[in-house]
Amino acid sequence: MHHTIDVKNLHFSYPDGRKALNGVNLYIAPGEKVALVGPNGAGKSTLMLHLNGILRGDGEIQVCDQPVSDDNLGLVRASVGLVFQDPDDQLFSPTVFDDVAFGPLYMGLDPVDVQSRVEKALEAVGMGACRDRVSHHLSGGEKKRVAIATVLSMDPEILVLDEPTAGLDPRSRRGLIELLRALPQTMLVSTHDLAMVSELFKRTIVIDGGVVVGDGPTEEIMADPAFLVQHGLEAA
Repeated sequence: MHHTIDVKNLHFSYPDGRKALNGVNLYIAPGEKVALVGPNGAGKSTLMLHLNGILRGDGEIQVCDQPVSDDNLGLVRASVGLVFQDPDDQLFSPTVFDDVAFGPLYMGLDPVDVQSRVEKALEAVGMGACRDRVSHHLSGGEKKRVAIATVLSMDPEILVLDEPTAGLDPRSRRGLIELLRALPQTMLVSTHDLAMVSELFKRTIVIDGGVVVGDGPTEEIMADPAFLVQHGLEAA
């Protein structure tokens, strides 16, 4: 069966010897939107950084039927759009337009194509009117949207988001949830926001101690408070 993401027996230790992943196995089907939850230090961010080859551990990872390897990192990174928890890690250009154009320009696309990709990406996140604004003057919610647009402009098949609602006020959070609901991409979203998980994701993967300890329908996982507490989570 075709899986958009397929991770088999993934192990990873940091240079200081701390084991972060202890044999992670998971797959995500095309078009699926899946939540990734677990306590701090469970390995969520480490796992996400493997999906486009920023970190490299032992095990097998395939993205869109391509192994994550030195030979095709370019292909993998074009397929997986990774949105960091802190948008300031992603926004560094003078204007919103420049930030969103950075990836397509780096890919060597011609200016007309870059222009249309930027407009389409900003439109998709509801930030079309902000193209000439200075990214650092935006609100937290606006920055998150622009960070997502910087990835959408690369036209990835998969979106991987780390704590997208962290630090947002209720209105910005609501807007971001509706945005994620509307985007067509396959999605893996790491979050502590279990209310969003219940609302948005049919399937949830629970990771703790660097292994997958739960994977199934969100409703079933959320209906087991003892399991959630055991793995450092609070029922929404």
